[in-house]
Amino acid sequence: MDIGGSGISWKYTTSGNDYKRPDDNAGASGSGQYRYGTVRQVSAPFPYIIQMHNTCHTASDACSANHPPGHSIKPVHGFNALITPEKMDWLVRVSARYGDHYDGKKHSQFACSIKQYTSGAKRLLNQSEQCQLIPLLHDFKVTSGWTWRSLTTTLHSLTSAGVLTPYEHMNKGVSETQAALLSNLLDAVIHTCKQKPETRDIDAQGAANLLWALVKLVDNGLDLHKTAKLKEAVVALLPHVQTKAEAKGEKDHFIPQHIATLLRAMAKLVDNGLKLEKTPKLKETVVALLPHVTTNADSKKEHFNAQGTANLLWAVAKLVDSGLKLEKTPKLKEAVAALFYQVTTKAKSKQKKDLFNPQEVTNLLWAVTKLVDNGLELEKTPKLKESVVALLPHVKTKAEAKEEKDQFNTQGIANLLWALAKLVDYGLELKKTAQFKEALAALLPYVKTKAEAKEDKDHFNPQGVANLLWAVAKLVDNGLELEKTPKLKEAVAALLPYVKSKAEAKEEKDGFQPQGVTNLLRAVAKLVDNGLELEKTPKLKEAVAALLPHVKSKAEAKEEKGRLNAQAIVNLLWAVAKLVDNGLELEKTPKLKETVTTLLPHVQSKAESEKGYFIPQHLANLLWTLAKLVDNGLELEKTPKLKEVIVALLPYVTTKAESKKEKDHFKPQEIANLLWAVVKLVGNGLELEKTAKLKEALAALLYHVKTKVEAKEERSQFTTQGTVNLLWALAKLGEAIEPNLIKSTFDFLVDRISKNPQLSEQNISLSLWGVMVFCARVYLDSGRNNKNPLEKHIGELFVRLGNTATDNIEAQTVIAMAASWLGRACPVVPHYRIVISEPQSAFRDQLQASLPSLTIEEEKSLNSLPPVDLLLPDYNTVIAVQGPSHYVSGDFNTRNGSTLLKIALLQKLGFEVIEIPVNKIDNQESMKMVIEQVKAKLAILPEAHDSVSLNSGEWAADEAYFTADDGGQFSDDCYFTAEEYSEEQTGKPKRKRKRKKLVKTQLHKH
Repeated sequence: MDIGGSGISWKYTTSGNDYKRPDDNAGASGSGQYRYGTVRQVSAPFPYIIQMHNTCHTASDACSANHPPGHSIKPVHGFNALITPEKMDWLVRVSARYGDHYDGKKHSQFACSIKQYTSGAKRLLNQSEQCQLIPLLHDFKVTSGWTWRSLTTTLHSLTSAGVLTPYEHMNKGVSETQAALLSNLLDAVIHTCKQKPETRDIDAQGAANLLWALVKLVDNGLDLHKTAKLKEAVVALLPHVQTKAEAKGEKDHFIPQHIATLLRAMAKLVDNGLKLEKTPKLKETVVALLPHVTTNADSKKEHFNAQGTANLLWAVAKLVDSGLKLEKTPKLKEAVAALFYQVTTKAKSKQKKDLFNPQEVTNLLWAVTKLVDNGLELEKTPKLKESVVALLPHVKTKAEAKEEKDQFNTQGIANLLWALAKLVDYGLELKKTAQFKEALAALLPYVKTKAEAKEDKDHFNPQGVANLLWAVAKLVDNGLELEKTPKLKEAVAALLPYVKSKAEAKEEKDGFQPQGVTNLLRAVAKLVDNGLELEKTPKLKEAVAALLPHVKSKAEAKEEKGRLNAQAIVNLLWAVAKLVDNGLELEKTPKLKETVTTLLPHVQSKAESEKGYFIPQHLANLLWTLAKLVDNGLELEKTPKLKEVIVALLPYVTTKAESKKEKDHFKPQEIANLLWAVVKLVGNGLELEKTAKLKEALAALLYHVKTKVEAKEERSQFTTQGTVNLLWALAKLGEAIEPNLIKSTFDFLVDRISKNPQLSEQNISLSLWGVMVFCARVYLDSGRNNKNPLEKHIGELFVRLGNTATDNIEAQTVIAMAASWLGRACPVVPHYRIVISEPQSAFRDQLQASLPSLTIEEEKSLNSLPPVDLLLPDYNTVIAVQGPSHYVSGDFNTRNGSTLLKIALLQKLGFEVIEIPVNKIDNQESMKMVIEQVKAKLAILPEAHDSVSLNSGEWAADEAYFTADDGGQFSDDCYFTAEEYSEEQTGKPKRKRKRKKLVKTQLHKH
């Protein structure tokens, strides 16, 4: 065989067999063997590696280990000396001379020399060098006689050197030659893999190195789906990897480094779009390798080094995150548990060889988080928490390192904070440990420093910004206080300008993905909800304003629609609602209203077209969100699709509430939010009788509340806020529900609140109001002398609210009401806003004209209570001109809790109360009739002290009507007419009118 050639010096050495295993530091000095000759390896620097998204460290780099047999390569220091045309011609002559008997050694050695050059330069070939080399490789062909070793070495070396890496704006000829070379190599791989066992020489290391090389091609920019032969080569190789993994013969076994390389390679392929379920043998190959992971990780010998351990856990987590089921994959949990043991041991070790570098620390915490994210239970997985706690000091040490090589890069910082936040969110009680606080304190200054850095390399990419703000929001949401955590607010403030600049970037690579926009808005909303003040935080409003057009454009773009899934829609609307609830004004914030109206059709179409699309949590959050927006000024009638969306969601509420399937059940907090939302919507104009499915949804929810309260194992799951919201909602519904049906529920809720010493001022105020409303119902329905056991809680809550020294007008109003109810002196002097409605003013004028001598006082505050509309002091009577806000759904029929409490308080003070619905005085004719009724009523006063209501489900031109029972009990249906009054005065028997009961929402069992 010709061993000459211009400028190439190869020396034969002694014979031997087998060869060195692949090593992550391949290319370093050492000796190995290959089949017929021992290879003397040349010392060379560690190869340069391009960092990709979510990268682990390089897997095996087999150039040195795979030098053709019997040859050593002298270091060559000049690229031009390596690629002379003479050398290329010589390779062609060697191949032609031996034809099908040529084994490819010289070609593989040439490829190794290029690899060594790039290793020495610590970089891939640049575009200029590629343009020099590739045209010379026009006749660089694999022939049928090439050995497996020559083939794998050549492909591995050319890939590692970047010869096959596509660059932008490549010369067409160069690009075509590069593609042809790759195609030729891949054809050879596919052909060899498909040969009969006796004619191929595929070995374990070669399989590992080749798979790594194929992955490296993808890493370096080759599209797996657009390069058909690349995917075909992977599929052809996988059965051989599986066979070797399952082989019992020792010579066929993969060594530990092979296993780490292979699993990482498969994880990378999956990460680049190769489907686990759709790729033949991919899942089976992974499963075949897992027992090797467990065996080697459990062994007392140190089979996996720090880097291998990090790569393995990263690979397993990536595969699980891509669809490999923890519960359904044999040996997967055992492999993970064994790796956690390795992580803990190495993290605690003081030996230098066991130290994890910054990238490995990041990848390990990311991997742990992803595994937990995919169902690995914290409490049931040995060593998980120990692994995390053992890694935290490394986070602190690396974050505080002064040498750049020991520091975290921007992506690492973002991933670390994301991982820590996720683990805390899943219940790992890290925030109580000193290590966690120290790690966090060390990382946060980095966020600010990197965010404010002038060099581009230090900047966070859009995904990093989104992850960081999401992480900070999660940590705050889990109890980390903004004001008490050093550098936390500064980190947020430093990131906000990034949000604005990236959101306004014109280049797509600099912009946010739909998920990033969703996470950012949700994070900002969470921070604001936890105390970050909109007005006092620089750039916060600008960041929100810059993000909103992205939501609108992505929701409207046809190609993006599929990417706004149910969770994203819910989160976006929730974030908008939270921001509005914390002071962001709907009318004054550009694009805010448009964003909501753009998202609403998505909700409606999903709700109407896809059964079961929204899970219970989505439904609860959506209706809560819509109710919040409506409560903050979004008008039901004037907002396109808003009413339709609510109507589309209501049947789901009923179905889920009545379902016997556990997956459909609402959690106690979700029920509380839903009932609060429905009551808020009803209070803002959603008509109970006219809105399809509303009454059914409300009835189903009320029954659900009752059931949860009566279930001992679930009643404790109501949060403080949920309990207060339920109390408020039940009280607000007033006459829409029968008090005896919710008495036990109400008693439970009040008892929970009375035992909670940590209530906020707002929650004490809402609770006190709710208790008074329920007592008012009992007072009006059962008689004034019927003592209600709940009244003791009025006194307790009154004292607690009084101790808050509030200047809130709503809380002061509640205090005044409670003082009046209890017959105590009012400790505050509320300043009420005086509003005189047009119907009230018109009615007052007409009544005064009809009775000139009648004394009428307008907007008079009695006993520090809110002002009454009209007071007739001579008759100890109050006239209340009731607008729609005094009734459930504004139906002028079913009084809400606020109205009932007002009536009861006035009656307790000894006042007669006449209620006049404004729809009964909306024209001159009807107003005259009502005034005649009032005059008739005044003729029999002042003895009476009952509530009188000018209200009915029907209105007849010849009758006026009052609801008054002699015992002071409030009735919905006892009418006095002018004619009846006349009969009473003359002693004639009264005509009895048939009582017509109001329709009330009943609790019913499903």
